[in-house]
Amino acid sequence: MIKKLINRLRGKSAPPTPQRVVVPRDQHPVSRKDISSAALKTLYRLRESGHDAFLVGGCVRDLLLGMHPKDFDVSTSATPEQVKQAFGGQCQLIGRRFRLAHVRFGREIIEVATFRAHYSQGDSAQHGQTSHTGVILRDNVWGSIEEDAERRDFTVNALYYNITDFSVWDMAGGLKDIERRQLRLIGDPETRYREDPVRMLRAIRFAAKLEFTLEPGTAAPVRKLGDLLDHISSHRLFDEAQKLLASGHAARVLELLREYSLYQHLFPEGGDLEHSQRLLTLTAESTDQRIAEGKSVNPAFFYAALLWERMQEEYEELLTEGMPPVPALQQAGQRVISRQTERTAIPRFNAQTIRDIWEMQPKLEFPRPRQVEGLVQQQRFRAAYDFLVLREESGEETHGWGAWWTRYQDADPGLQAEMLRALERSKEAGGNSGGGEARRPRRRNPRKRRPASTPPA
Repeated sequence: MIKKLINRLRGKSAPPTPQRVVVPRDQHPVSRKDISSAALKTLYRLRESGHDAFLVGGCVRDLLLGMHPKDFDVSTSATPEQVKQAFGGQCQLIGRRFRLAHVRFGREIIEVATFRAHYSQGDSAQHGQTSHTGVILRDNVWGSIEEDAERRDFTVNALYYNITDFSVWDMAGGLKDIERRQLRLIGDPETRYREDPVRMLRAIRFAAKLEFTLEPGTAAPVRKLGDLLDHISSHRLFDEAQKLLASGHAARVLELLREYSLYQHLFPEGGDLEHSQRLLTLTAESTDQRIAEGKSVNPAFFYAALLWERMQEEYEELLTEGMPPVPALQQAGQRVISRQTERTAIPRFNAQTIRDIWEMQPKLEFPRPRQVEGLVQQQRFRAAYDFLVLREESGEETHGWGAWWTRYQDADPGLQAEMLRALERSKEAGGNSGGGEARRPRRRNPRKRRPASTPPA
């Protein structure tokens, strides 16, 4: 009662108590044939061990929307230690801030979480704790399914599938919000964002993926709370950025990040010139296409596009200071990547791939005839070539070298040999004298004359 009164005096209403709506099997489309066998085995084993167990969250939401979930999460009355007891060596307990059980079936891992109560109900800092700004530092206070639903972020994620009778439990009005195609936070939005600022990024990701809108109350605080992301771990932000970019809707994600003023907090080194934004949009669209085709994506490619403009600015400054082109390009890349890594902790092997893509650009724009075949055989050639083509499509002046490399790869051996002879003749005539070395980027106000490095016809 005292907490409710304090909240009321502060102008904040207490989170509404979830009203459970049970939808029987014959009134919803969720079927066990659409649920992974590993998830079903996990649910049944927990039930056999005397615990309540439900599928929960995004997998239930996606099944109701006719989508195919990639992951199946389980929520249970069993503590992590009891889950470990039920599954033995198949189970691994992870996390300190948020204690979870991972149950392994071959390559598939089912994440099992214990019903949570509110973190403030913990009897010690070992169970529930927040920082002075309201960010949750530890969240291991066990509770009931009702309390667990109240703790979830969005109403559409407070949906539970009961393996006992195959019913769906709607704990917070999520079914109505699915009908309205909107995302709505459970509880006071500003408080929930302050508890975990990453929820703002989750809102963006779900809105893009589901083609939902943000409910006005859920959307309102986002633009003024973006600076809370500045205090989140860089490793966690990299993981969240990965989820955003690998959602299959990266192009829409970028639009929403800018619309809600979160872009600069996640990608402070992102370029702001028109052609730079165009390059990033094309990269996002290409990423989405690859995911739609079931192909893998490398985050390094996105970051190469994201940081390209800043890298070129650094490069130009170093050239002006008198540094030779090759070390200038290398140092410029290192500087820009290091600054972005302070916000999103780019792993070392990804950072190296970014540098490889950048350092191959002048080699592709100033190819030596005898080095062409060797370039094609290099590990990073395909990524560097794709990057060159996207630069060309974005409006950056590359003098047609992206198109030249496309023709060369598609040509038969005879035509390839002729293209190399033409390249050699062009070189002997005085063109393409750069020889694959780094050069000053031609980004701003490119001259209209035909340069010596133009690909031979």
